[in-house]
Amino acid sequence: MTTLYVATTGGHLAQLDGLSRRIPPDPDSVWVTHANEQSTSLLAGRDVCYVPYIGFHSVPGVLKSMPHAIQLHRERKITRAVSTGSGIALAYLPYLAARGVECHYIESAARVTGASSTGRLLRKVPGVHTHTQYPHWSDPGWHYGGSSFDVYQPEQRAHELGEVVRVVVTVGTAAEFPFRRLIEPLVALLGEDGPLSKATERPVQVLWQTGCTQVDGLDITPRPFLPAAELNAALAEADFVIAHAGTGSAMAVLDGGRYPLMALRKERYGEAGDDHQQDLAAELERRGLAATIPDPAELTADDLLATLRTSIAKTDNPPPFELYP
Repeated sequence: MTTLYVATTGGHLAQLDGLSRRIPPDPDSVWVTHANEQSTSLLAGRDVCYVPYIGFHSVPGVLKSMPHAIQLHRERKITRAVSTGSGIALAYLPYLAARGVECHYIESAARVTGASSTGRLLRKVPGVHTHTQYPHWSDPGWHYGGSSFDVYQPEQRAHELGEVVRVVVTVGTAAEFPFRRLIEPLVALLGEDGPLSKATERPVQVLWQTGCTQVDGLDITPRPFLPAAELNAALAEADFVIAHAGTGSAMAVLDGGRYPLMALRKERYGEAGDDHQQDLAAELERRGLAATIPDPAELTADDLLATLRTSIAKTDNPPPFELYP
């Protein structure tokens, strides 16, 4: 028996990686995703097929990947397929379901109030079982199996600063949506002799993970994309983390034990396809796992210092994620 795990890079892939460890395994498995610094690092040592990137709402991208679904099913005898989206799921799950494969689509934890466009389409496909990570919008068509965030708990434990203040700013792996509106005001706040340095009386060292954001003219050293292991190590050592409110970034920060400040991408500024990050940030706040930045231009050193009071713990024995046939 062989399980196919298929997801777009970024938060979708990070969720699927975590949830796959909570699903009863088959003797064999294969992963399908896009190749970038995150995926090649995260999935190192596993059986992976890398396929061309499928852009936001890209019908041609989905169609071009469908022949690979046919080939993979023929060569690997896929018996179960699990996906957390996004569009890449449309290239694999409908075909595999039509061939009798047990198919599961788990809606992203970013979708707090309802299904994504991918989820709504797959809900209509016979043989594709759809799952939500939120019980409040589960129904006979959307089974609640658990949440990616079930493994994290806040702890009121002060974090002590060292001789150098370490900050990570991360905007995730989005290839189509820049977020300069977050980066620009942070340059002054985190800069040499800036407000954070003065408040802590320490030099500040910043890792700028900028994704596709153009940072020309800004006095920073950008690292557009980092291997997952390198970013995770930096997050674990950080004193402060400022991140966009994406699921993958949130999980990476929480895995490092940090309590992040989450900035909201807005559709009206061309920073996201919709405004679902507001819902995700609210859910993380409800769980006590993060604080929200309403406006990056108004962020202060005091806002950062307030995060030192909370750390994040991760359980080694999370509850299983319940798929249903």
